[in-house]
Amino acid sequence: MGVSPRLHTERTCIRLAGEADAPALLRHRVANRAHLSPWEPLREEAFYTLEHCLQSIAEVREHARLDRGYPLLVFDREETEILATFTLANVVRGAFQACHLGYGVAARAQGQGIMHEALQAGLAWAFGELGLHRVMANHMPRNERSARLLARLGFEREGYAKRYLQIAGVWEDHVLTARIRPDG
Repeated sequence: MGVSPRLHTERTCIRLAGEADAPALLRHRVANRAHLSPWEPLREEAFYTLEHCLQSIAEVREHARLDRGYPLLVFDREETEILATFTLANVVRGAFQACHLGYGVAARAQGQGIMHEALQAGLAWAFGELGLHRVMANHMPRNERSARLLARLGFEREGYAKRYLQIAGVWEDHVLTARIRPDG
């Protein structure tokens, strides 16, 4: 399949990163390092370099080309600043037609509904153009903001996984949720 989305919402433009976006991606990573680190895997120092951003962008484009995943940047409407990111990862076709959703919002954009707005558009695209049947999203039990966001987006709790992912160097439990395509 290998599609390259360009989605617009009232306040955002959502798309795959291009090579020219590497400086903006680096600024986003550096500016949000402390804000996002409690919710992400440990990052090596190289993650916060322009070279790593360029490498990540090349990998992103290859994942999308192969229909394996769609790591998307959420820009402001002028496409000058990254406000958030989300990824439709681990795309599985065949009888499953599903993926995992991961996301993060910049500290300065938190609490403004940007992530909700962007994910509404992203989910519509996933269930529409991508033809997915199921999108799964997992969150740590203490991440109440994420729990509320997913509930507002129509995700339903399906389970609980002990020591599911290594986050900030610790194996963390996760609440397992999913949303099924509305017409499916």
